[in-house]
Amino acid sequence: MNEHFERLLERAEQLMARIESVLPQPMQAPDWSTAVAWRYRKRSSGHGALEPVRHVGAMRLSDLQEIDGQKEKIQRNTLQFVQGLPANNVLLTGARGTGKSSLIRACLNEYAPEGLRLIEVDKADLVDLPDIVDVVTDRPERFIVFCDDLSFEDGEPGYKALKSILDGSVSAASPNVLIYATSNRRHLLPEYMKENLTYTHTADGEVHPGEVVEEKISLSERFGLWVSFYPFSQDEYLTIVAQWLSSFGVPATDIEAARPQSLVWALERGSRSGRVAYQFARDYAGTHASKA
Repeated sequence: MNEHFERLLERAEQLMARIESVLPQPMQAPDWSTAVAWRYRKRSSGHGALEPVRHVGAMRLSDLQEIDGQKEKIQRNTLQFVQGLPANNVLLTGARGTGKSSLIRACLNEYAPEGLRLIEVDKADLVDLPDIVDVVTDRPERFIVFCDDLSFEDGEPGYKALKSILDGSVSAASPNVLIYATSNRRHLLPEYMKENLTYTHTADGEVHPGEVVEEKISLSERFGLWVSFYPFSQDEYLTIVAQWLSSFGVPATDIEAARPQSLVWALERGSRSGRVAYQFARDYAGTHASKA
């Protein structure tokens, strides 16, 4: 009788352990000394974890050319944050390949020795932002939660979670956490012509925006600092090409000779962006080195 009961109890404990293993668990803090950047990943079991990024891109602020105005704003805001001064959440929007994400990585490399850390979160995992913030709240470091290429479709759950973290939750924002997001959409949501039909005009000329438009604008307005990026002119593109070629050790005479090829490269790609300039420089420098 007792032996049967003990076996039954053992099986019940095993079953409870299996059930607990698949239930949502509080997120565990990682070993913060192993990295300066982290990536949030959701396991198939539903458990989330912060995984260290072993090799952060070696981007420097001096590497980024022709975006001096944008660089000054982001660097100033990040320095204020690192120094414990008031700073804003940041939304970087505009043309693709113009240095939005690179600028954030460069700021991390610049200020990591002063305690700046970065946590990259995919759009699909933004619903877990409160858990991430809870893990880092009592840490002495300063954390940028980085959302790259952010945009939402109607009804996506991460939209509401991000709004609450930025501004609107009952709890106060953690002073050691800021949100930096990049997007090609200024308002982060698709906008349709039919939504303008919800505007009404009164006899005195006052305009009352419809609730649909107000909802879409409300998220981007919660970012305290907007920084816009624009397509590069031909001269700006060539300057960036020359800078990257120089960084790869290409001689000045060859850099000048590479100008026509770089323009053809941009024409074939349909874009004169900083990303295209970097890709051309890598191709040209590699080809040049193989012929040397």
